[in-house]
Amino acid sequence: MTRSYAWVVFALSFGLLLSDYMSRQVLNAVFPMLKADWLLSDARLGSLSGIVALMVGLLTFPLSLLADRWGRVRTLVAAATMWSLATLGCAVAASYGQMFVGRLFVGIGEAAYGSVGIAVVLSVFPRTLRATLSGAFIAGGAFGSVLGISIGGAVAEAYGWRWAFGVMGVFGLVLAGVYAVVVTEKRLAPGREPTEDQAAGPGTTARLRVLLPRLFSSVSVVSAYIGSGLQLFVAGALIAWLPSYFNRYYEMPTAKAGATAGLFALVIGVGMIAGGFASDRFSRRDPIRKWSVAICCSVGSLVLLTAAFRLPAGPAQLLVLALGALLCAGTAGPGAAMVANLTPAAIAATAFATLTLAQSLLGLAPGPAVTGMLADRLGLLGALQLVPLMAIAATAAFLIGRRWYERDLRRLAPPASTPEPGEQERSS
Repeated sequence: MTRSYAWVVFALSFGLLLSDYMSRQVLNAVFPMLKADWLLSDARLGSLSGIVALMVGLLTFPLSLLADRWGRVRTLVAAATMWSLATLGCAVAASYGQMFVGRLFVGIGEAAYGSVGIAVVLSVFPRTLRATLSGAFIAGGAFGSVLGISIGGAVAEAYGWRWAFGVMGVFGLVLAGVYAVVVTEKRLAPGREPTEDQAAGPGTTARLRVLLPRLFSSVSVVSAYIGSGLQLFVAGALIAWLPSYFNRYYEMPTAKAGATAGLFALVIGVGMIAGGFASDRFSRRDPIRKWSVAICCSVGSLVLLTAAFRLPAGPAQLLVLALGALLCAGTAGPGAAMVANLTPAAIAATAFATLTLAQSLLGLAPGPAVTGMLADRLGLLGALQLVPLMAIAATAAFLIGRRWYERDLRRLAPPASTPEPGEQERSS
């Protein structure tokens, strides 16, 4: 594969991830309007956000396993089409129940995208770029959140919240069509049939039965799943509730609150990329430093965000909040690289699906929903003061993984004389 085509694959995959999160996060920009129109509690608003991440968590594993066998590109196109159509459905929802169903189908469509998309990207680039590309790709979620919240808020204030959903849905459908034309299974794997290595058969089934237990075969990989998921509880809560926070405590109108929250989502995305870059750079000579980067990001976000939400509203709070946001998701790149290094390449999409499962069920789904329930009892500020404490549990998981990482790499390495296809000694 040519280098230029590899970057085209990355760009289009990244674009679909933007669409994914634009469709997911546009809801947060219109929280104030939905709350006023339908008289919804914060808990119900949080459920509309959390149901997407919940469906992603529940379905990402089976759909990603299917993608490894049926075809990753076809799975991506089908997923993008579904979430875009579901977003258009949200635009015409007439009640909370209808909106909930529409959001549920957005989650079904998005379920396999993150894990399968990153597997496609990593399959066309060198191993030495894993953490950087993982952080950059995952950061597309934050950048998509920026666009979804900012553009959604502006469109909603100008034309109404229904148009905000409509714009996101149309954009996703157009991009899915372009992806289907430009990216194909055959071009990703020249010289073999599109589903040659994924076709069902006794040999393939037996091989999968041998490989799948490797998803949970070490303490360090399980720690990477758990730590990454718990840390994203913090990032998910911030992205979902900062528009409402600025609307209530800074008295900003919908468009301005969305734009301001979008800037903080952008900072979170930059932190994801920076975390992946730092992980690759500092671990060149000592692979265990990946864990140290994750631990520093987790502890730093705990300290800074706890301080930020105890400061009065104003420039000082915004500065400390931005620094905390920069670190709160910096564990994404190192976490994905750890999982890639500790699991077989033949089930890459399934491994990343397992990571996505942990991130969704432990972080992105409960983050907005639990924060909403706490806000009904303590107020939104009181709820956000408690959110950073989740980083304590994430740090504990990363410390455990760090302790076991090197011995697990040695134990899981295939014998030099009989390496499995696609499982040669992994570069850090």
